[in-house]
Amino acid sequence: MATTTKIDRDIPLTEREYLLPLVLITSLFFLWAFGVNLNDILIPHFKKAFQLTDLQSSLIQAAFFGGYFLAALPAGWLMERIGYKKGILTGLMICATGALLFIPAAESLLYVFFLFALFILACGQSFLEVAANPYVTILGPAESSERRLNLAQSFNSVGAVVTPYIGAAFILTNTQAGAAATDEVKTVIGPYVVIAGVFLLVAVMIFLTRLPETEREVKDEGGAHPKLSDALRHPQLAKGVIAQFVYVGAQVGVGSFIIRFAEYLTPGTSDKVAADYLKYHWLGFMIGRFAGSFLMKYIPASKLLSLFAGGAFLCACLALVASGTLPVWGLVMIGFFHSIMFPTIFALGIKGLGPYTKLGSSLLVMAIIGGAIFPAVMGYVSDLTSIRTAFAVPLFCYLYIWYFAAVGSRQESHPVTELA
Repeated sequence: MATTTKIDRDIPLTEREYLLPLVLITSLFFLWAFGVNLNDILIPHFKKAFQLTDLQSSLIQAAFFGGYFLAALPAGWLMERIGYKKGILTGLMICATGALLFIPAAESLLYVFFLFALFILACGQSFLEVAANPYVTILGPAESSERRLNLAQSFNSVGAVVTPYIGAAFILTNTQAGAAATDEVKTVIGPYVVIAGVFLLVAVMIFLTRLPETEREVKDEGGAHPKLSDALRHPQLAKGVIAQFVYVGAQVGVGSFIIRFAEYLTPGTSDKVAADYLKYHWLGFMIGRFAGSFLMKYIPASKLLSLFAGGAFLCACLALVASGTLPVWGLVMIGFFHSIMFPTIFALGIKGLGPYTKLGSSLLVMAIIGGAIFPAVMGYVSDLTSIRTAFAVPLFCYLYIWYFAAVGSRQESHPVTELA
């Protein structure tokens, strides 16, 4: 096995004994894509149905990613005690509950009820994120952990590509002028009931499957529990949390307002036509994930991340200064460059943490709160100026991600205190 920065191309992605668990956990990445990416459809849909401002509609992301933030540390602490399998099952049941809450929310016609349902759904998905991301990195050689997580996350991007088609077909069906608010709101029931059913089905499958404990997961004999202060002494983790915070903010902010941006540049464009740009954005995201997994066989993960951060920065500049429809296509292309950022930042952030892996994973999932903050900031800027000006916000995010990739992800050569 290679122990330097040189990439060993002969290292397998995972060992044969872990193949079935890896496949099963990878299915979770596909599944939770629906919960995250339907929000991009709900924002313009509820904006019309409830007559919201851009800032008010962005509260959808605030509620969702707020749930991620608040549930992450409890999820990590719980999994320290009950293990990955029970933690995943807990997350799936919470997800199903949140999705089913869309039924009474639609009947009540209260926007705040929908926000509550999304909050519960997100709490469940936070459990899944805290468990699945580190579990994939330890199901095989440490040297290929970034590539393995990117490959697993590629199936999340497949779900992201499929989601806009489902949302456009089943949710954006009554958004024509004059449609009753009741009819518009109730179109969300069907898709979320189906999502709840799928969460429950996967829970049954995982319950009936043995997920192995790995050597890197088992606690020390002393039974000591990791502390936040000790975990954050690993510089790659502390800087990785910031990088994940700004990345998720940029990803969610761009995705949330692509439809609005297309309508702004070409007045009279319908929701369904504008949603096509969002579909292309996520298609590029999916292509980038698979391409990134392949390229990591030949290019170090940190270097590839810095290249993708630079590409996203240039595309955002294009969205700000170009004319015609070129700015929208700039946002579409950002999807490709976003693709490897989350899993690569995650894997680089927890690499070498040892017994602090679960806690580090919780902190990186907590950083998803950026998805609640940055869309709200962009919505506020949009309300004050224009939706185009709001896309200056992600520029600063890409600059920090480039810094993390080029400098901040390096591990210190001297050892950091481990658990007693």
